[in-house]
Amino acid sequence: MAEFRLPDLGEGITEADVLKVYVSPGDTVAIDQPIVEIETEKATLDVPSGITGTVTAVLVRAGQTIPVGQPLIEVGAGVPPASPAAPPEAATASAPPPAPAAAPPAAAPAPAPVAPTPLPTPSAPVIPPTGGVTPASPSVRKLAREVGVDVSRVTGSGPGGRITDDDVKRAARERSTPPSAWTAGAGGEGRHHGFETRPLPDFTHWGGVSREPLSRLRRTVARNMAQSWAEIPHVHLYDRADITAMEALRQRFRERAKAAGGNLTISVMMLKVIAAALRAHPRLNASLDIDSNELILKQYVHLGVAVDTDRGLVVPKIENVDQKNIIELSVELNGIAERARANTLTLEEMRGSTFTVTNLGSFGISHFDPIINWPEVAVLGLGRAQQTAVWDAERKTWEPRLLMPLSLGHDHRVIDGADGARFLTWIVDAIKNPLLMALEG
Repeated sequence: MAEFRLPDLGEGITEADVLKVYVSPGDTVAIDQPIVEIETEKATLDVPSGITGTVTAVLVRAGQTIPVGQPLIEVGAGVPPASPAAPPEAATASAPPPAPAAAPPAAAPAPAPVAPTPLPTPSAPVIPPTGGVTPASPSVRKLAREVGVDVSRVTGSGPGGRITDDDVKRAARERSTPPSAWTAGAGGEGRHHGFETRPLPDFTHWGGVSREPLSRLRRTVARNMAQSWAEIPHVHLYDRADITAMEALRQRFRERAKAAGGNLTISVMMLKVIAAALRAHPRLNASLDIDSNELILKQYVHLGVAVDTDRGLVVPKIENVDQKNIIELSVELNGIAERARANTLTLEEMRGSTFTVTNLGSFGISHFDPIINWPEVAVLGLGRAQQTAVWDAERKTWEPRLLMPLSLGHDHRVIDGADGARFLTWIVDAIKNPLLMALEG
């Protein structure tokens, strides 16, 4: 007998959701034959078999969350897999006899989910559970429920340790303090997204509710956004760029892009401008190594592009944007957006970006505050362009110009406000005369 296990997926990915199982007991599998479809934090992909033989047991099921190293299938004969092998005793041990009057054990059951419990805030006074009734009046308990405080974890200051309103309010204030460091968690995921949060009140107290499980992608987005917002001191700068000339250039070359299989948009042309700006301001094309107190300056420009899909927001990358012209970029971005919406992006396409661009202009949004895509140090938001009357001092007249709002978010640990202002001003100035920049390779 031989087992094939979920292989190491790289970049800190420790588990995945099983979406489909392609094989059944009795099937014959070959090397590189897909056996399961999984969803990770980054993408959805098929896992190819690393062994050959006849399947004797399928050890996972659709809907199950499994860790790296989890056995997927067992075959009667085959080549040892490249993934970590099972311990010899696990491979040779015979099944224990069933307990009397007990149902037969299921093969490789999924680990039972651990029920989330409120975590104590480091600075909050905590009393160990005694099994007795927490001394608090009904009105104090009602206040605690409303503000999301667990009275069993509050030290009372009243007579005999009785919990007062002030004790509950103090605990609520302390829980509202942002955590100073990330706490350990199961893969940094789950209810707490890697750090402490207040327990939710009982919403059924006010009416009916329903629950909708978060997809792995949504859980990943939630965790990453919370981590970025908690760890990175964001500063946002705003400006408006005159894209009148850029729009004229887009109209001029859009048919050429279409013939090549692309879709020439303002977003595509902005990628070229942003890549040139990052070459001129390399500190925004970097990552902060807080442990070594070093700034990692990247010699490549891989731009992440936020794409809205029916599963949620994904950020695939386009590599070496500074080395491509706008026609090439239009074709590549069109293909990446299609694969994102079809859920066929690869893991490699979802990691390694150095700076992210997000556009909400098509949704009618002008200004917004984008969150930095960790471990990057800056992000640029593009808003809805509008025709605006602008005073031409030279001609002494009002001229209609197409202005697009820009929102630059940057990490203040690395980039000062003046640095961000110079970067944003560079982009605004470059947009006024985009022809040379857009056409160069």
